[in-house]
Amino acid sequence: QVELVESGGGLVQAGGSLRLSCAASGRTFNMYHMAWFRQAPGKEREFVARISSYGISTVYADSVKGRFTISRDNAKNTVYLQMNSLKPEDTAVYYCFALGLGNANYWGQGTQVTVSS
Repeated sequence: QVELVESGGGLVQAGGSLRLSCAASGRTFNMYHMAWFRQAPGKEREFVARISSYGISTVYADSVKGRFTISRDNAKNTVYLQMNSLKPEDTAVYYCFALGLGNANYWGQGTQVTVSS
């Protein structure tokens, strides 16, 4: 069982930056691939970025490529999402996701990001 707690959301002007954090419980964090998803009002949840268990590989949605960076610190059981050059269309609830062995998966409770124009 893994508990994920996101933080770092808030209100920012277009062009600004935010860094989201997702802290995970447990001693096997380095066995989980981690990802960020987001869900805007009235829309389906969508993939944002993912990072492999040891941070060797990353993948980004086209809509955030070049602006967002996912990273992780396995010593701190934490995954990050650095968001730069934010746009109003980035406004959403951002969710942390963990995928482990046997397709065990876990979601965080989400953190709100609002980008004003």
